[in-house]
Amino acid sequence: QRGVEARGDVLVYSSEPLAEPLEVSGFVDAVLHVSSSAPDTDFAVKLVDVAPDGTAWIIGDTILRARYRNGFDKPEMMRPGAVYAIRPTPIATSIRFGKGHRIRIEITSSNFPKFVRNLNTGGANEQESRGVVATNMIHHARGSLSYVDLPVVR
Repeated sequence: QRGVEARGDVLVYSSEPLAEPLEVSGFVDAVLHVSSSAPDTDFAVKLVDVAPDGTAWIIGDTILRARYRNGFDKPEMMRPGAVYAIRPTPIATSIRFGKGHRIRIEITSSNFPKFVRNLNTGGANEQESRGVVATNMIHHARGSLSYVDLPVVR
């Protein structure tokens, strides 16, 4: 994960080292308030377990193509600069994070080659070859708070 985490287009949020083991079991739900310079883009979320030595393991991931934020039967392009609340498919997991481990959330606009690329044009990605660079934002302001909900089991 170090190579991915070092990229400028990946947001990395890490907890402090855990004082005791922590069990997370159920659906990890992300609610993101986003905007983009592009009419369509992707938002990917990863849940990562980071060992005390820095080794990072992906526990689960999800992605949402922004045009399908209201459902796959209702594609709708984004207006550049407008803020939208999106909720990618929750990540199903059951894991015990060890003492001294960190919980990490990574957010980015691509998870290629696992998920098909998005050219950010709003067109048919499988029929086009030229893309545009999207400037995406995750908002954290009052009224548009982005968060990830972990189902903690004690």
